[in-house]
Amino acid sequence: MAIKKIYLDYAAATPVDPAALEAAQIYFTQMFYNPSAVYEAARDVRKALEEARGQIANVLGAKDQEILFTAGGTEANNIAIHGILGRFPKGNIVVSSIEHESVLEPANGYDVRKAKVNHHGLVDLEDLAKNIDQNTVLVSIMYANNEVGTVQPIKEVAALIQAIRVERKKSGNTLPIYLHTDACQAANYLDLQVTRLGVDLMTLNGGKIYAMKQSGCLYVRAGVNIDNFILGGGQENGIRSGTENVPAQIAFATMLQNAQANRKEEVVRLQTLQNNLFATLSQNITGLELNGDKKKRLPNNLNILIPGAEGERLLMELDEAGIMVATGSACTASNDEPSHVLKAMGLSDKDASASIRITLGKLTTEDDIKEASFTILKVIQAHTKLI
Repeated sequence: MAIKKIYLDYAAATPVDPAALEAAQIYFTQMFYNPSAVYEAARDVRKALEEARGQIANVLGAKDQEILFTAGGTEANNIAIHGILGRFPKGNIVVSSIEHESVLEPANGYDVRKAKVNHHGLVDLEDLAKNIDQNTVLVSIMYANNEVGTVQPIKEVAALIQAIRVERKKSGNTLPIYLHTDACQAANYLDLQVTRLGVDLMTLNGGKIYAMKQSGCLYVRAGVNIDNFILGGGQENGIRSGTENVPAQIAFATMLQNAQANRKEEVVRLQTLQNNLFATLSQNITGLELNGDKKKRLPNNLNILIPGAEGERLLMELDEAGIMVATGSACTASNDEPSHVLKAMGLSDKDASASIRITLGKLTTEDDIKEASFTILKVIQAHTKLI
């Protein structure tokens, strides 16, 4: 009898929703034209693409021209960082120590400072302020962490940045300072209104919200000028040249609308499943701990420390039993190093390596959680006895 597979790694990838496929289908086949071409059929495709841009802008409370289509979150993060630092090469960038690699790696090419986080994974606002100096031009703090689910106080960070702008103006320092947030994990569950958040740039990723991979956007507030990133035919205001992936971006716009329209109900549903799963595991596994803030976290994320476990080996044992989870970011799954996020939160290498990430999604059911709870407990108990 085949083992039932239960997917619990929605932070890594989401299945494409039927609504996304339906929205995209015609642009794969009948309306396949290049949106930059001049004939009528191509102009119709351009119109549809611009309508999708407008839908995204409406969700964010932004202007159409502030939405830059990208090939996913990594590209958007790179555009934000290289685009700002390229214009101010003598400036520096401040990031949190638990950012995704698509922020940390490009930032490492510049004068970068890393703000500390507390043991819950929340950015230390005092340390953040200390790292910002007169030459800081960009601060990048992710909205919600992809590994532990901690939700950052972006509005408070924005207030700090605004206070610094006021002080700079008083002192005669004309260097701008911008706030970027990687919101790839947040779009299904959190408010994305850019004015309320106070951000200047924001990254979104279609592959995390049930649209196609390699789709997404970068919000760039009007008046924020960034360097061109990909040179070519001049698409996307010359910043990101290349023929737009029309089907994927239309699907992305559709799913972003759906995610934000349904997020409150989905948050309640997933929090119930999350709480039930954690209660079952914590009651039956001695010493189990939750990594990340207990309250300020995404409703679909459980990152747990299992004393005595070997994360990678446990992952394979769970996979053999039909449970698909992760030890951290899928982007570094082949890296043997302990999670930089967990280490920044104060966990030892041993404890970081004994942690696994379980993330739920829209296809996760109550029955899935009951069955997964039973299987996870069975595998963990056998695993820890063998070590």
